[in-house]
Amino acid sequence: MCQQTQIATVLPYFERFLARYPDAASLAAADESELMRIWEGLGYYRRARSMHAAAKEIVANHNGEFPLNFPEAIALPGIGRYTAGAILSVSDNQAVPILEGNTIRVFSRLIGMRASVDEKASLDRLWDFAEQLLPKKFSPEDRDRGPASINQAAMELGALVCTPREPKCLICPVAKWCAANASGLQSKIPAKTQKMIYEPRNEFAALIRGPQGTWLVRQIPPGVRFAGMWDFPKTGAPEVNDAAELSTWLANQIGGKVRIGDTATTIKHAVTKYRITLSVSFAERMGGSKRLPESWAFHTPETLKHLPMSTTGRRLLKWAVSPDASAERNVSK
Repeated sequence: MCQQTQIATVLPYFERFLARYPDAASLAAADESELMRIWEGLGYYRRARSMHAAAKEIVANHNGEFPLNFPEAIALPGIGRYTAGAILSVSDNQAVPILEGNTIRVFSRLIGMRASVDEKASLDRLWDFAEQLLPKKFSPEDRDRGPASINQAAMELGALVCTPREPKCLICPVAKWCAANASGLQSKIPAKTQKMIYEPRNEFAALIRGPQGTWLVRQIPPGVRFAGMWDFPKTGAPEVNDAAELSTWLANQIGGKVRIGDTATTIKHAVTKYRITLSVSFAERMGGSKRLPESWAFHTPETLKHLPMSTTGRRLLKWAVSPDASAERNVSK
């Protein structure tokens, strides 16, 4: 959960997750829709699906216990070199190196590495350095001097002392061994990576009321962003570039004809490299079969509270049932 998400955000999710899934067996048996609902709001939903798949393998192939063997651990879905190293060194005091954002910064400054940390050769050098730091001989019971403490200390050093800006070199316990500190290069190391270039993107959503206060939603198909989650009819380029195309796209999805009203509200949000402007309109379905295609349904707001939705979908639901939305809907009639 802490990969790509701040700890302060993670903590309540972590507590709820462990209360619901206290072991690999319970996670392996989880309903994916319920799992996505518990994870909702953390983003990067592939992490949750990988954990689910890993739990199933742990139950099927490892008697329900996480394997304390590096090749077996790294073979699990969603487990890479850093995650496997962190789990095995911290939980079992194994001499396995770790490399993540904080330790990349600490180690780069310690060895005075000027090359960009995005380069494979740089990462290989840092992995070697991380491994050399670990003791070759130690008592597994002596956690204060073993790999578990060294790896955690390196991460804490980066988080609290060797910070990206204005590192606290005067109180750093390893300052006298630090090449960057000796050369006054703390602000230049690690070498600045190329900044993400965010792409603007326009998307369009339709709000269609059904009987008894329901709303038309669909379960997003595999291979699409937020797959498996529920959302209002929503899409963007290349399928849809304006409201007229949204009408055609939606009619093709559910049958009949769809009349799209004027834009009722706009929601701006970010997903990975995109800065998205979502134009939301009330719409009306005319004609077509009463039976909707598979994965489409009319649900009440109360039902949607228990189904997994994207953060934007949840914001849109909250707006759709608000007095502001009711006023906009009446105007558009």
